[in-house]
Amino acid sequence: MFTTLISVAQLQALQANGTPLAVFDCTFDLMNPSKGHVQYVEQHIAGAQHADLDQHLATHDADKRVNSGRHPLPQREVFASWLQSVGMNQDTQVVVYDRNGMNYCGRLWWMLKWCGHDAVAVLDGGLQAWVAAGGTVVSNQDNAPNETVHESGNFELHEPLLKLVDTATVSTRLNSDAQTLVDARSATRYRGEAEPFDPVAGHIPGALNRPFNSNLNAQGFFKSADELRAEFAILLGNAKPETVVHHCGSGVSAVPNILAMEVAGLGRTGLYAGSWSEWCNTPGLPCEKSGT
Repeated sequence: MFTTLISVAQLQALQANGTPLAVFDCTFDLMNPSKGHVQYVEQHIAGAQHADLDQHLATHDADKRVNSGRHPLPQREVFASWLQSVGMNQDTQVVVYDRNGMNYCGRLWWMLKWCGHDAVAVLDGGLQAWVAAGGTVVSNQDNAPNETVHESGNFELHEPLLKLVDTATVSTRLNSDAQTLVDARSATRYRGEAEPFDPVAGHIPGALNRPFNSNLNAQGFFKSADELRAEFAILLGNAKPETVVHHCGSGVSAVPNILAMEVAGLGRTGLYAGSWSEWCNTPGLPCEKSGT
């Protein structure tokens, strides 16, 4: 079972030996939300389905969401229903990827863990690594890929394997040793020098900054466990890894940091899914800029 990262060679071996497998392409573009689907149609790993951030991995229906912010999580039952509809089974090894530095596919990785399914891994290096290694890709130019009819799967919810943290908890634990906030946004957004998506610039008071792409090497793969462990040791200082709660703008790009800490052997840490977009829109909560 693969639970964190999986290499191209390992995925090819699973395909060859007939392991029950589901592959999802999670390509997305925040500035052009329809682009991810277009890119999927143009080229994807043979057999992969498309999982769209806006359509499948988030919901703005107030009756079906868990939190607010720009990309609210759907309730676990709603998400499980979608998984069943695309043929997910209890014994399925899931592999997720994108062509965005393993950012958006992390959302699906985290959500499956949140629903109690541990057998899910991120394809290290993404679609680019797959293509570079000569992996089989196809195009669905003549078909609408999400209109494919699937036999209903037997996926069932189990106890969450990762921790979801809400706004009230983050607020209550501000400036407490019980909580160490790590913000995965770019340094300029963290410092409040620029904010392209949310109405307020800045960060949650006391949060540390580790941009999500810090986890990758120059070749676009995750850094080694030793490298990641050393970098998080510097970032966290005396703070205990088990107190870490990750966030970003809308709970998506925080996940690579969660994955990196697990790869580094630092355990499974929390996610504040509402993130900055929920925090800065909640009346009465403090917002901070660097130097203030």
